[in-house]
Amino acid sequence: MAGATFYALSEKSNLVRADLHPDIKTILQLLPEEREIIYLASLAPSGHNTQPWLIKYIEPLHWVICNDKSKWLPAVDPSQRETILSIGAFIQNLEYAANNLGYVCQFSLIANTNQDEKVMEVKMIRSGDQFRYNTNNIVQRRTVRSNLLSGALKTEDIRLLVDNEPDLIHFIPCTAKAYRYLNEQTIEANKVQSYRNAAQKELADWIRFSNKDAEKYRDGLTPGSMEIEGISGWVVRNFYGKSNVMGKSFRNQNIDQVEKQVASSAGWFLITSKDASVTNLIETGRRMQRLFLKVRDKNIAIHPMTQILEEPSIHQGLNASIGINDPVQFLLRTGYVKDYPEPVSLRRPVDWLIRP
Repeated sequence: MAGATFYALSEKSNLVRADLHPDIKTILQLLPEEREIIYLASLAPSGHNTQPWLIKYIEPLHWVICNDKSKWLPAVDPSQRETILSIGAFIQNLEYAANNLGYVCQFSLIANTNQDEKVMEVKMIRSGDQFRYNTNNIVQRRTVRSNLLSGALKTEDIRLLVDNEPDLIHFIPCTAKAYRYLNEQTIEANKVQSYRNAAQKELADWIRFSNKDAEKYRDGLTPGSMEIEGISGWVVRNFYGKSNVMGKSFRNQNIDQVEKQVASSAGWFLITSKDASVTNLIETGRRMQRLFLKVRDKNIAIHPMTQILEEPSIHQGLNASIGINDPVQFLLRTGYVKDYPEPVSLRRPVDWLIRP
């Protein structure tokens, strides 16, 4: 009876994005169109789903996009390279959302370094042009970690995703020697990172094991976004906490999962930049997001796996081993999937993102 009672009161399913209700407390009276644009922009991906962006509100349709220091990941991203890439993805979503509502965006870069709070000024101006972007692509985008197929990507699909930028978007098929290298080094980098306590503690801080914490923070990694379902999901939601992440069992389970993941895919997309300036990092983040927004219609999954870039001992041999000269900013594992799952990662309410 005690067991049945506990189960009845336990969290029996993962909290997902569709379960969240809009926050009705308003700090500022935003225009409905502004609220929609900011929400769609916030659906951009970020490391550990930290959502490292804020909006400084100047006047209607005139904002400054800011870098939220409280969302940095110093253990795995000490230079905030990944933060700026994520803000670039946010900016791409913002522009697509504004275009869909009939606005063109005028952007002015403010930041000189990855650590500057004010990154980009944007003014949205009503346009007579009829360009529209299907924002359902933004809403339905998600990271897929499991069940990628090893079948080769179609030539026309690769061409669509590379988008006439072969010097910046590189596809490594599963038949290439570099593919095997990326698989092996991804596993090795995960082993290093899993047993680097600072990185593991940072991961623990961003996992929202319980639905209560997930709804409270509306960011980070949940069992749903980590694709932990069924009985395993129930155990994790109801019995796991930060201390478990630091244990040997959790670390080894993560490594085992990575080994299973890299054993099945069609290849890797690598996205490079000419240098690591703020300008090029933002544009690279935008480029990645444009690619990411194309894949669902083709039943292609994308799984960013950045650990090689985050571990200097592994990263230093990357370019020479894969024959690419420019700095690699994204490693995206890819492959077709039979069934595309719905998006589940959480997002903070729009009002939480606004600073007057």
